[in-house]
Amino acid sequence: MAGRQLGLLDADAREPAFDAEFRGIRRIPLAHGAWLDYAQGWLSGHGSVFESLLRDSDWQTSEQHMYDRTVATPRLIASVPRERVPPLLEAARRALSARYGQELTRVSLALYRDGKDSVAFHGDRIARELPEALVATLSVGAPRRFVLRPRARMHSDQGPRKSLALNLGWGDLLVMGGTCQRTWQHSIPKVSHAEPRIAIMFRPVWEPPA
Repeated sequence: MAGRQLGLLDADAREPAFDAEFRGIRRIPLAHGAWLDYAQGWLSGHGSVFESLLRDSDWQTSEQHMYDRTVATPRLIASVPRERVPPLLEAARRALSARYGQELTRVSLALYRDGKDSVAFHGDRIARELPEALVATLSVGAPRRFVLRPRARMHSDQGPRKSLALNLGWGDLLVMGGTCQRTWQHSIPKVSHAEPRIAIMFRPVWEPPA
């Protein structure tokens, strides 16, 4: 059903392809040594990529501890073993690794099925303990609001924390770099209605700090 709903939204019928030269990417400097690289529509023909991932991925539910109880995580997740990364995503992984000078060996997926699926403010596990870390996310499907804010300990007591919001979907690429995982938090908030979106995440293998 989700794929058929997306077909109503996806007017891009081209064969899937990404901008290997990163012509449309722009750097967004953030405070505390963090930065974003953002490219709208980096992947063309995103609809068929969404459909194939939705159909072929081994989607799993997960649980998280919230205070004194365990609750279901409000989204589905899937890992993609190296030997099963689709050719297009493998080419994108190689291009991103070459551009940023580090091997992004881990590929994982998150499916936001509707507006009820979300993720709370956080920094990626292990990465938030490192001086710097890189995460690239390619979004296929319908856009969802992606919000960043400085971590509380990085913020002055004077005035409200300044946040940044982007609508990510339809083949958009977002790369979080520098201290972003350590000094900022990001989230996908719940909304009253949303069509499905898949986040394709490319990460290096992080070693926990000593």
